Amino acid sequence: MKEIINAENLTKTFKLSGKQQKLKNSGESVLKAVDNVSFKSYEGEVFGLLGPNGAGKTTIMRMLATLINPVSGDAIVGGYSITKQPQDVRRNIGFLTNELKLDDYFTPNYLFDYFSQLHGISKETSNKRKRDLFGKFGIDEFAEVKVANLSQGMKQKTSLAISIVHDPGIIIFDEPTNGLDVITSKVVTDFLLELKNQGKSVILSSHIFTLLESLCDRVGIIISGKMIVCDTVQNLTNGKSLEKAFFDIYSETTKEVI
Repeated sequence: MKEIINAENLTKTFKLSGKQQKLKNSGESVLKAVDNVSFKSYEGEVFGLLGPNGAGKTTIMRMLATLINPVSGDAIVGGYSITKQPQDVRRNIGFLTNELKLDDYFTPNYLFDYFSQLHGISKETSNKRKRDLFGKFGIDEFAEVKVANLSQGMKQKTSLAISIVHDPGIIIFDEPTNGLDVITSKVVTDFLLELKNQGKSVILSSHIFTLLESLCDRVGIIISGKMIVCDTVQNLTNGKSLEKAFFDIYSETTKEVI
């Protein structure tokens, strides 16, 4: 299998304010959000990051997408270094996070055209891709509605369409179904499967066991910033559900009884 992402010893720290230290009941002024995380992802597979809130999943995804820099370590994404060639990485990935906020003033139509131009896509190609994606996600009838007046689900579907306007081969999605209703979640999940079937490489973070179990070829479990285990879903579960396997690993790692 062709290697698409090779993350080696990714580490990220954040400074904590006095208030944050009090909230965490800690005297430490620095939080190590990601601690020497390494993993590989391959062409045509869905790789999942699983862990509780605050485990470091989003920080890893943001580093892979070159939105933030690691304090040490590096990752090769599609043949490019996130620390030395961030612009090349960005040209080759699609990135979506539930923290992405579209400007309320603009419409899906305008935003799709704007980001198409940023990526240097011809008008003809952009229009064809817009027809395909807007039709697939049911955005057509809302294409001229301002983002401020869209439902949460329609905003997410618009964000998804915009994130892949340039038809990237590598898709990095952070909690893509978080906060969505069951219908919109199904639309997003089906589309992720479609991307996989197209041979795209998908990196997906979530704390939803059923989503990862149904979509992923391999899963890395992140706890307190560390990659505890990384293996195929079949090997991780070994006849159990992914939820049961995770809590067994979590209990063993943290010594907490769940």
